[in-house]
Amino acid sequence: MKKLLNTLYITNPNYYLRKEGRNISITEDSNRIARYPIHILKQIVCFNYMGVSPDLMKMCMEENVAITFFTPYGKYCGRVIGASYGNIYTRKKQYKMQDSEESLDFVKNIIYAKAYNSRKVLIRGKLDNKDKVDVKRLEEVIEAIKLLMLEIKNCENKDSVRGIEGIIAKGYFSVLDELIIKQREDFFFIDRSKRPPMDRFNALISFLYSLLTNNIAAALEGVGIDSYAGFFHTDRPGRVSMALDIIEEMRAFLVDKFTLSMINLNRINKNHFEVKENGATLLNEKGRQVVLENWNKREQEEIYHPFLEENIKIGLLPHVQALLLNSYLRGDIEAYPPFMIGG
Repeated sequence: MKKLLNTLYITNPNYYLRKEGRNISITEDSNRIARYPIHILKQIVCFNYMGVSPDLMKMCMEENVAITFFTPYGKYCGRVIGASYGNIYTRKKQYKMQDSEESLDFVKNIIYAKAYNSRKVLIRGKLDNKDKVDVKRLEEVIEAIKLLMLEIKNCENKDSVRGIEGIIAKGYFSVLDELIIKQREDFFFIDRSKRPPMDRFNALISFLYSLLTNNIAAALEGVGIDSYAGFFHTDRPGRVSMALDIIEEMRAFLVDKFTLSMINLNRINKNHFEVKENGATLLNEKGRQVVLENWNKREQEEIYHPFLEENIKIGLLPHVQALLLNSYLRGDIEAYPPFMIGG
């Protein structure tokens, strides 16, 4: 199994990264702040930061350590990566499937898994907080998602799957606010707002969705799959459509559940956010640091992977699913097995 390497997050805009032997040196006003050996890292993620020496970029590309740039609030800007790995015939198969109904089974599988995992999050939230939530309302949505999951299997085209996915997402998001148990005056979820997020809960999940999408894109590229050519999400310039396909199966379990835990365990509060004049609500620098510290800890936790029949670290899940997708494209396995929560 692949070793889970570290991600180096740069949140201070005054830091400059340079090469120092086989190490990454972080400096501020020519003073070294920290130094990390290149071999322990899988990627460097920078927020509102463009100071990287050419020598360091070259070393990172040679060592397959991606450098990704985001705005301070989690909007993806771009990524520096090394040579692409994988078989050209795998990508040809990917492009051929993209424009045909041959990929319908893949689409049905990932959306079925999304529904399954969303339902599991709601069930667990209901069981853990019976005296604090509207049980009847949650049960109605849980049952509705179950029935819609049966309809997914009978879909004859991708548009039909997209229609059902939209209904499932609307139902799921309509009751997610019930699972916010603590800090009710400061955190709530009425509906999904993205560009920009208009409340603290949306700010959190938008930030984390961006991080996870980046991790998935890097994992796909690491095995030679084109992260921009998706089967469920249509092509759009600059959009990593295949990464967005794969995140569908992981959203509820990895991001939504984590966000609820952060709030309900008081690991984050209103002081970690700022509100702009237009109402946009965004994490401030301290908030980003708190989220990233807890996200790193979460990645180290282990979960059971039903298809592999073994425990893996959560941070390896994008890599494992990228490998499974690669096996599917090569014809080594009959169908792509999306990740579904055990138990």
